[in-house]
Amino acid sequence: MNNKIRWGVLGGGGDSLIGVLHRVAASMFDAYQLVGGAFNPDKQISIDFANQIGIPTGRVYKDLNELIAQETALPEDERMQVISILTPNFLHFPMAKQLLEAGFNVICEKPMTMTYAEALELQEIQQRSKTIFGLTHTYTGYPMIRQMKAMIANGEIGDIQKVDAQYYQGWINSIIHDAAQRSSTWRLDPAKSGISCCIGDIGVHAYQMLEFVTGLEVTSILADLNHLYDDNQMDIDGTVLLRLGKHKKGVLRASQIATGEENNFTVAIYGEKAALKWEQENPNYLYLLEDGQPLRVLKPGHDYNHPVSLDGTKLPPGHPEGIFDAMGNIYKGVAKAVRGQQYNPAEFPGMTDGVRGMHFIEKAVQSHTDGNVWVKL
Repeated sequence: MNNKIRWGVLGGGGDSLIGVLHRVAASMFDAYQLVGGAFNPDKQISIDFANQIGIPTGRVYKDLNELIAQETALPEDERMQVISILTPNFLHFPMAKQLLEAGFNVICEKPMTMTYAEALELQEIQQRSKTIFGLTHTYTGYPMIRQMKAMIANGEIGDIQKVDAQYYQGWINSIIHDAAQRSSTWRLDPAKSGISCCIGDIGVHAYQMLEFVTGLEVTSILADLNHLYDDNQMDIDGTVLLRLGKHKKGVLRASQIATGEENNFTVAIYGEKAALKWEQENPNYLYLLEDGQPLRVLKPGHDYNHPVSLDGTKLPPGHPEGIFDAMGNIYKGVAKAVRGQQYNPAEFPGMTDGVRGMHFIEKAVQSHTDGNVWVKL
């Protein structure tokens, strides 16, 4: 008897990188079976794509409305159990809302919504529907990020004094300096991306990561954003000062015009006894720093790691794991929740992460617009 979770997908067709990432991740641990979805606004293209990846076409739908109508008409033990939303930003909220209201569990790409108000509405719907909601802040799935979180929670670096997160990319350089391109790409269109490009796309990853690993909440921020051109409505670079308590402060730096950078996401947490540093481009190394001691490097798969880190490790020590594995760990955590199994809250980000992330994005834009002033979260 097939006990895999019946999984559907919205978007992610063709050569979509995010589509491949989710399909590979869901295939890990043999927990999910892709049974259908709406991969493209053109149903025939969706059918062609289903044939290409080798799944039956009987549950390929023209749109979300058709999917919900036909799936809810099926017996409960046949209908889709989890549906992933891999569409552009502006579709995340309306799709998630309809799915949650119809009783489907959801895995959603970030940002969760276009506005904080939408995020609060979605949170209320999810609480009412008692559904599972996973948000793919993918980097939380890395074993050494989970190790960092566990070490901080156990007091191994002492009371936190300083936090620092950097997320630097350079990809938008090829677009931003061309007036025609910067006015036509959806990433720089507020109607499709929301009020922020850089902070909304990658800055929110850094923000979520700082709260995730420290267990603290940012209480106020001061943002200085850069649009580079007067006719560009969206930020493409920014620096945000953070307060996480009276004597706990830090900085978040994000950029899509950091020339030559690829995906340089780093996080450093400094405590009174020690510090921990992690780099996304070298994700299997967690650096432990202590005054008067040699630098130590922790790696995944070893018995010295905490159980939540080892649970997310698939290979023996010395075998690199990467972004697909990190996303796979998030899918694994959602699978446990859907099946009613016990799981650690660190195994997948959820609705609260989405709500706080949208609040951060809006407050960062407000802080900048109001003249680079401190605003409370």
